[in-house]
This record gives sequence, structure tokens and C-alpha cells, in this order.
Amino acid sequence: MIADEIIEQVREAADIVAIIGEYVPLKKTGSDYRGPCPFHQGTRRNFSVVPAKKLYHCFVCGESGDVFKFLTKRLGVEWPVAVRMVGEKAGIDVPETKVRREGPDPREPLWELQATAAAYFQKVLWEEEVGAPAREYLVERDIPRAVAEDFGIGFAPREIGLMRGHLNALGFDDARLLEGGLLVQADQDSEPRPRFRGRLMFPILDAMGRNVGFGGRLLGPGEPKYLNSSESPVFSKGKLLYGLNRSRNHIRKADRALVVEGYFDALRVMAAGIEEVVAPLGTALTEAQALLLKKYTHNVYLLYDSDAAGLKATFRAGDELLSQGFSVRVVTLPPGDDPDTFVRKNGAAGMEAQLASAIDVFDRKIQILERGGWFAELQKKRRALDRLLPTIRATSDEIMRDLYIGRASEVTGVAREILLRELGSSRPAPARMVEPPTVPFSREAPARSSQPDARAARRDSGTSAEEMLVLAMLQDRSLVETIAERIGEESFRNLPLRSIFKALLETGETASVEELAAAMEGDSITLLEDLLKKQGSIVDVNRTIEDSIAKIHNREIENKMARLKKLLTVATELQRTEIETELRALSKERTALGRGSWALSKNRSR
Repeated sequence: MIADEIIEQVREAADIVAIIGEYVPLKKTGSDYRGPCPFHQGTRRNFSVVPAKKLYHCFVCGESGDVFKFLTKRLGVEWPVAVRMVGEKAGIDVPETKVRREGPDPREPLWELQATAAAYFQKVLWEEEVGAPAREYLVERDIPRAVAEDFGIGFAPREIGLMRGHLNALGFDDARLLEGGLLVQADQDSEPRPRFRGRLMFPILDAMGRNVGFGGRLLGPGEPKYLNSSESPVFSKGKLLYGLNRSRNHIRKADRALVVEGYFDALRVMAAGIEEVVAPLGTALTEAQALLLKKYTHNVYLLYDSDAAGLKATFRAGDELLSQGFSVRVVTLPPGDDPDTFVRKNGAAGMEAQLASAIDVFDRKIQILERGGWFAELQKKRRALDRLLPTIRATSDEIMRDLYIGRASEVTGVAREILLRELGSSRPAPARMVEPPTVPFSREAPARSSQPDARAARRDSGTSAEEMLVLAMLQDRSLVETIAERIGEESFRNLPLRSIFKALLETGETASVEELAAAMEGDSITLLEDLLKKQGSIVDVNRTIEDSIAKIHNREIENKMARLKKLLTVATELQRTEIETELRALSKERTALGRGSWALSKNRSR
């Protein structure tokens, strides 16, 4: 048996026009291709191949189907053989499974559960009194009922037993509710509770249109504002894109995808008539999500907010997409607007005008740097270049990468040869964890982050200090605020550890593990689980905190000294004097920091 996911992957990757064109002389007619039907031996061009739908159809004999059916009918091969033939042409390995699975897909019960829950949440929203606040909220957001129903929006009641009782009565026991992430249980002895309470519910479907989970938006104050389903056999937020089930054919037809940040952004733009829209599920765009989009287009427009957080998400997503060979443009909306508010005021025509003025993601980075004056001073120019280089490294398209190098040389005045040496290689090396430019830049920000993944980052000695600091905070939550007064999240170069630090600060010392996890992303949650297993392993929490902060500060000083030493090679005589003075001051600070840490440790040992 061939897995459904492989079949879908082969079908989407197949060039149906090229494959059928090997057996039928096809001629382009509008957006379709026409030729004589090979099944009733026709001579007129009544046989149509529709690449946007991946289907063929004869208007005379009625024969129709997908690329697999065509090969079985035309060549007389078995269906699995046809799938493998297409897979070979598409460059996809189709593994053979000797044992055929008996009965339905084992994930079927969870798909059924999620679909039933979605129907229940919609019923509560429109028919129950407890759904009144959610209905009022939709009116405030100017979401018509027809649009809300089209996207399956519902409401999860705050009352603890309502959803559980309803689904239990339909035959869904607590075990399935727990596995599907609709109930959570702190431990075996505690009572299961709904994961979603008092939230507007957005059903999340996979690319094949199966209900796999939810995104819940809190109506009142509280955190987290958005909460996704927990990871399950059918739900993995880093491998799904909201709206892809309905937008994929539109993306293929338009040959572009608009990536927005949130559920409301996505549905507002789609409801306005621009259908080729998707949204990550509250996370930074992942490699898996980029590969998912790559099945349908190589052209992406990023429509994130223009604030610091939005810019950070924009450039992180841009680097990920560039590493997968996409052409990436950035749409800059007027200040204070996001796609939801902009389309509400200006409609689809206004959005199309903004899309027409979108600029390349690398040019957008340069634009922000220029407006901030980062090419006007020597030291700022060096740090600005450190923000451009990761994007060049991430770019897998050789021609585009060369164009980026030329553009960087042009705006910085640094010779191409020097940039190439700085890059270290003429071959692309995608950089996943980079700090994007924001305005203004922090003088103390690290020059670059170079952790390819969480495991590699954890082997760094500075990151070991970060890990010990976070572990100490988990062991004694009352110290979180005090630590945050001495060290900020920007000091954490390991992004999962930074995410845990930020979650600890935002959720407070009384937050449960579930609430902490809800404020994080996949890698961070995995690392959190590892750290929680080590709780209690620190004997002297205060000493661990002091030593860890000292190591992190020492690393920041060393990084700053390294950046200054690089500037010496391009500085004037006067600038060299200033840089050397600053280097001596930093060296003294580093020495004093070492003595202070030693003295502190010595005093504690007495």
C-alpha cells in the first residue's frame, strides 16, 4: 500500500500536462490544454487537460480523472504502478509497502473527533446563549455571519463540563478527547479540563481538507491571546498552514502565495476575493511549511505587521523561504494597519495596489537600514552589514545570491571580494536563527547568531550558561523578575531558551507548565520538557544565577571586542585611536567581571 501523504505529494508535484503530452498532442487554449481524445480515438480537440485542477476531461466520451487514472487507462498498468511512474518523473521516491493495512486509517477517529468538535463549537456560537459574547465580538470585528460560517468559526464555552458532556454523549470518550487535545490533564489523579475555554475557535484543516485541530482566540484579557491545539497524531503546528486547504488551487493558478500572520488577516483577505492566502499557526515560518508552499508556487508575498515584532517575523520567514529557492517580496502597509484592517478599509483593489508595490525582501532590509542611518557611520555600517550577510547566506538561488552580494557592496562601499571572504564560501549556507534588522538597532545586539539548530546551540559554552540560568528560574520562579532586571531576552542567543525565558517572564511565577508551553513553539517546548526533568539538580540557585549572568555578560563583551577588531582593518588613523581606546576599556571591564565572579564564588564558599 502507498501512504495517502505520498500519493498526494506525487499528485501535487506531477506535471500533468507534460505526462499526458507524451501520449496526446496538446495545444494551449487559454489556461487549459486541448488535444484529440486518446480513449475514443477522436480527431477534434475535445480532450482537455486542466493543470490548475490536475485533471483531464473529454467533452465527447466523458472520460475524466487525474494523472494516475490516465496512465492506468492509457497504458493498462495497475494503479500503484501508475503512482510510481509519476513519482519517478516528479523525482519523488514512492516506497513499497508489502503489507496492506486492513481497515480504516488509524487517524480516522481523531479526524472525526475534530470535525464533530468543530460542529459543536459552531452550534454554541450561533445557537446558545453562552455564545452571545463571541457573536458581539464578531460584529465588532466586522465579520459577517456568512463569512464566519464559511470559515467554520465557533466558540468554546468557558463552562468546564459542556463540551466534554456533549462529546461524551456522542460516543467520544475522555481518552480520545485527551489524545485529540480537546481535554488536558495535569496528572493521572486530576480531573480532565477543556484546553479551550471562552475562546473564538478557528478550525484548522490539513491540505486535504481534514479537520485536525483548532486555533482559539481569547475574547477578554489574559494570556495567551491565541492558543493552538496540542501536538497529536493529526496536528503539528509547524507542518500546517491555516487556509491552505481552500487556497492551494488559487495559489497554483495565481502562481503566488500571500503569507499573513493571523487567522483574521487570512480570512479577511480571502473573503475580499484574494484567495491565495495562508497563515502560519502563530509560529515563525518553518522549513516544513515552506516546503508545503513549494508544491504550489515559488513566489511569496509577506504581509506581516510593520512593527518590530512583525519585521522580525518577516525577515526570519524571508530567510527560510530564500533557503528553499523562493522569490520573496515584502508588502509594507500604512502605519497602524495589518491585512485585516487595511482590507476592511480599502478592499481587494487596495490590497492589489499594495501587492503591486511590494519590494524584494533584501531590498526591504536595506531600505530599513538606510532610513535608520546605518550606512552613514563606520561602526553602524559594520553592524548593518552583519544584518545583511545572513540573508545572503540563506539564499539558495545562485544568481539571486550574486545579485544580493552586488547590492550589499553597492550600499556599504565594501568590495565584493571582501564580502565573499566574510561570507566564507560562494555556496549558500542557510542561516535559520538570525536577528533581523529593526529600527533602531541595539548597540549591544550580537553581530549575528549562528546556531543551526537547538542541539548545536546547546553545545556552546555561553549557551550552557543560558541553560543553567533558565533551569535556575524554573527551579525558583520567584527569582524571575529579579533576573529580568539584570538581563534581557536579547542576551539569549539560543532561541528556544530565549522563548522559555520570555514565557517565564510573561506568565508569572504561578503559571502552570501547560500555560508556559502554550506561550512557546515546538523546539522550545521540547527543551522545556528536558529542563523540567532536571529540576532540583541545582544545589545553590543564587550562585548558579550569578555565575551564569557573569558568563553571558563576558560573552557579550568578547563579541563586542571582536566586532571592534574587525573595524580596525578599515578604519582611519583617528578612528583606530578611538577603537583601541574602547577596546582597552572593554578589556578592563572583562577583567573586573572575572575578578568579581571569582570573589563572589570565594565568599560563598566560606
